[in-house]
Amino acid sequence: MEVNVYDFDKTIFDGDSTQKFYLYLLKNQPKIAIYLPKQLFYFIPFSLGFMEKTRFKEKFYSCFNIVKDIDKEVEKFWDTNIKGIKKWYYEKQEDTDIIISASPEFLLMPICKRIGIKHLIASKVDKKTGKYTGLNCYGKEKVIRLNKEIPKTIIKEFYSDSFSDEPLAEIAKKSYIVDKDNLYPWWEYKKDKR
Repeated sequence: MEVNVYDFDKTIFDGDSTQKFYLYLLKNQPKIAIYLPKQLFYFIPFSLGFMEKTRFKEKFYSCFNIVKDIDKEVEKFWDTNIKGIKKWYYEKQEDTDIIISASPEFLLMPICKRIGIKHLIASKVDKKTGKYTGLNCYGKEKVIRLNKEIPKTIIKEFYSDSFSDEPLAEIAKKSYIVDKDNLYPWWEYKKDKR
C-alpha cells in the first residue's frame, strides 16, 4: 500500500500541539500551576543534557493527574484549535494518510477523528500519570512503530518540519520539509541549509 505520511506539529498543524494544550490548561485549569516549580526543576537537567527526553516529558506531563476530565479538556482545546490545521494539508489530504508524531496519542486522536485521519501513530502516554508505554515516538522510533503497526507500508510522500525525521524521509519516495506554509524538497532544502 502506497501512502502519504505526515508529522503533525509545525507540519500540518500550526505550532506545537502539546505546548498549546499545556497553555490552554494553565488558563482553564489554573490549579496545574502548582506543578510549575517541579517542571522547572526537571527542565534544567534536561536542557543541559543530563536527563533523557522521555523521562523529562513524563515529569512534565505528570500535572495532568489533577485535571478532573482530561478527555473533555482535550475536546474543548480542539474546538478552538482545529483552525490550526493548515490549508495546504486539506488540499492534499487522502483517505489513507498516516500521521506519525511524538506528541501524546490521547491529545492527537480526537483531532485526527475530526478531520478524517484514520491512521495515527503517536507516543503512548497515560493521560492520568504522564507515564509512557514504550519509547517516545521520535526519530528512528517512528520507522520502528510504522513497520510494527502498519507493515509493508510504502511511503509515497513524506512531510515534516524537522530533520529529526530523516529516518522516515530516507525510506520515502519523495520527502518534503515544511517551513510554515511552504513545502520544499527535503534533500535540496537540507543541502541549502549546510
